[in-house]
Amino acid sequence: MREVIFEVTQEGDGGFVAECLTEGIYSQGDTWEELRNNVREAVAAYHFDREQPPGIRLHLVRDEYLAIG
Repeated sequence: MREVIFEVTQEGDGGFVAECLTEGIYSQGDTWEELRNNVREAVAAYHFDREQPPGIRLHLVRDEYLAIG
């Protein structure tokens, strides 16, 4: 089994939302550390009856708009 990859976005309130790109797993956290813990728990729960993946990759996507002028 390969690692599971999450796309992470930061919400306007500062929290984070993570969506797995290969499985139907979602999680969130108010801080980066809380998100990391919540993602670990979500992956473990999703794979509770089968082999756990060797690792989890969190890919932070940042969208920033810069006004010109």
